[in-house]
Amino acid sequence: MLELTETDLFDDQAVAACVKLATSREDAPLAAVVNLVGGFHKAGRVHETSIDDFTAQLRLNLRPTYLACHHSLPHMLKTGGSIVCVSSRAALRPFSGAAGYITAKAGVLALVDTLAVEYKSEGIRVNAVLPSTIDTAVNRASMPNADFTRWVRPEKIADVIHFLCSDEASAITGTHLDVPGRV
Repeated sequence: MLELTETDLFDDQAVAACVKLATSREDAPLAAVVNLVGGFHKAGRVHETSIDDFTAQLRLNLRPTYLACHHSLPHMLKTGGSIVCVSSRAALRPFSGAAGYITAKAGVLALVDTLAVEYKSEGIRVNAVLPSTIDTAVNRASMPNADFTRWVRPEKIADVIHFLCSDEASAITGTHLDVPGRV
């Protein structure tokens, strides 16, 4: 049963309340957590990027992932399950002008690696997907001259995430799975 709940994923108490609501039914244990929150802002090279811009990218791309994992893990310790976090290919293949974004997405990978080690023995699998540029309306508008056919479609990313949450992926943990689109 899919149940949608709106919450502020940057607020510790709001995330705690959301997880509490999601885990309130004993007949529907928390089996998977998918961390999708993130965004990109090109600010310039490091010396041109304000501390506020850098910090905003860390907050946007890392804090919600940490909070969702932090509050979900105590419930998952009882039943096992899967956590999938969305990072970016840029975390492994940096480009100029996005130090905050790239640092945050690399932080997501470090968190995934840490969680995979810490919770493997409890049957909790933790993996990351690393999409290239995602074919969204916002990305198309911000890069109108790009070749959109090379970008990864959101539904392809969803297919990979669905697989990583499924029983078919029960032996996979600590993986950073590249989702490149047509590169």
